[in-house]
Amino acid sequence: MFKKFYFLFLSVFLIGCSSTKVNQLGGADASSTDYSEINLGDTSSNFRVGVLLPLSGEASRYGNGLKNATMLALDDVKNPNLILQYYDTKGSDEGARIAVENAINQNVQMIIGPLKSSSVKAISPQTTRKNIPVIAFSTTEDVLQPSVYTLGLLVDEQVDRIVSYAVKQGRSKLALLVPDNATGIAVAKAAAKAAQKNHIVITRIAFYPPNTTDFSAILKEMTDYNTRYNRMEKLKASLKAKAANGDAEAQRALKRVSTHDTLGEVDFDMVLIPEKGAKLKSAVAMFGYYDVYAPDVKFLGTSIWENSTLNGESTIIGSWYPVISRSHSNYFVNKYSYVFNERPQALYSLGYDAVALANAISKQDTSNYGAIITNPDGYVGINGMFRLFENGRNQHSLDIVEVTKEGEKVVDQAPDRFTENDNAFVFEEVSLDNVYRAPLIFGKDNALAQTLIYGHRISPSDGFDLQQEERDNIRRSLQKMNIMVGE
Repeated sequence: MFKKFYFLFLSVFLIGCSSTKVNQLGGADASSTDYSEINLGDTSSNFRVGVLLPLSGEASRYGNGLKNATMLALDDVKNPNLILQYYDTKGSDEGARIAVENAINQNVQMIIGPLKSSSVKAISPQTTRKNIPVIAFSTTEDVLQPSVYTLGLLVDEQVDRIVSYAVKQGRSKLALLVPDNATGIAVAKAAAKAAQKNHIVITRIAFYPPNTTDFSAILKEMTDYNTRYNRMEKLKASLKAKAANGDAEAQRALKRVSTHDTLGEVDFDMVLIPEKGAKLKSAVAMFGYYDVYAPDVKFLGTSIWENSTLNGESTIIGSWYPVISRSHSNYFVNKYSYVFNERPQALYSLGYDAVALANAISKQDTSNYGAIITNPDGYVGINGMFRLFENGRNQHSLDIVEVTKEGEKVVDQAPDRFTENDNAFVFEEVSLDNVYRAPLIFGKDNALAQTLIYGHRISPSDGFDLQQEERDNIRRSLQKMNIMVGE
């Protein structure tokens, strides 16, 4: 295997006026030139793909990881007519504009990259004018358009997948703990669509400052801790008074409630937290501090959880989150690790799939790129099935994994093919005009939050008896403690 990749790296042909450096594997370092070209054979009849990545600058780690993945894919597809030409965007919008201008001048027929959404926006006028399709890695949807696509994992699909799975497992009341920024709003909007599609309600949305590590104040509000705590204190006082008068049943009940700080359940049975690392662990632990635990409440995440080590956190055990399908990931991880002596990030596999897509396109009539790229049957990549749509968005095969003490475990595998039903979250424009119950908002102005999420303000409880829900809630809590008291 090593000899194979040694040859691959020696196949780098450098064009440009700057000097080149030799990398550890014996080839030339493309990041020091205007562009580098890689091919594995005869170039007389070729399909040129410009790969625009931040090979220098702040995001160079990710750019070079993606570049490495594209080279692995090129070796695997074994298409002598497929040529990859690398251009350094330097992690800036101006760098991306210069890179795409060079790529166009050097006759590329397709662009892979850039990574950043602002860089995608910067190159779009030139690529659109020249009718050159772009397969980017951005996760920001507002830069997408016909002929400007992304393989990046989008928020809508992640949220739809995890919420739909949770509903199938019997969950019906969703709460959100999200950062007070564009990401938080995007997650909330996606959750609103997923809730309407699955006929469930979002009961609460809590916004926290994006840079905070202290979730105590916002979660104290979100969980109604003071109300639930005072309710229990009143119950304990009542039971103590009855026990003092010799009521044996009250004495037994008092013993049962002595280990409880609150009375009454929260009005959600799942909470979505698009956070990672120490902040995620801190947030989930704080829920426990306010008497909200799994499995009564199921903690849900997005793919960002994949970058955190969670199996050592008892409060997160049993939680679910979506990830790009691992159907062939061991192959990619092992090969990347062997060649580059480091474990790849999940992002890098998208670079591999982009080359697989370019390879498929290069073998067809390229007079109609759009129809080929948006083939409804999709493509099989290292991440399983994926497909692109005319508006630039995409759909991946997503597994659902559960956090266990032994590590993550796939509990719902991604389908191995797309069906008509899979189009629902992409093609159905979910109307949020008929939301019958507005969520309670914490940490942000209610009217502003509703407008950002739903497009307008909505009534708090149209046709919904919140007081009756609270009474039922308290009754259920008392029954769990085997306490029978009058209302």
